[in-house]
Amino acid sequence: MKKTFIILLLAVAGVLCSTNIMAQSAQPQPKYVQITTIESVVNGGLGRSKMIVTKEDGSQDEKDLNNLFSMVGINFKNIRENESSIIGTLKSYTDNGWKLVSTVPLTLSPGNNGTGIFMTRYLLCK
Repeated sequence: MKKTFIILLLAVAGVLCSTNIMAQSAQPQPKYVQITTIESVVNGGLGRSKMIVTKEDGSQDEKDLNNLFSMVGINFKNIRENESSIIGTLKSYTDNGWKLVSTVPLTLSPGNNGTGIFMTRYLLCK
């Protein structure tokens, strides 16, 4: 009787363990997309500004953004256009079920020569 109980207990434990492993492997793995914006702060509009989208398969799309400065100083039209482009890109992903999980703002301004960049990374998950 004791032997039968132990065998039955081991069989139930084995079934529970294999069911748990199968349930864990059946759960879909999260997918990630990263959107990076680099906005130049180079006087005279000579810098380069970009948006880079790294898709879940590792491929990348690159889109030009406007520089924040023109020959006469800060260019608010360019800032508005960049905002529209960034929001439009984020909206297209969130409309397709992606969720924004992290935003990391970065700034680089080496020296006092009027150059630098604003970089923001947006991490989305599905």
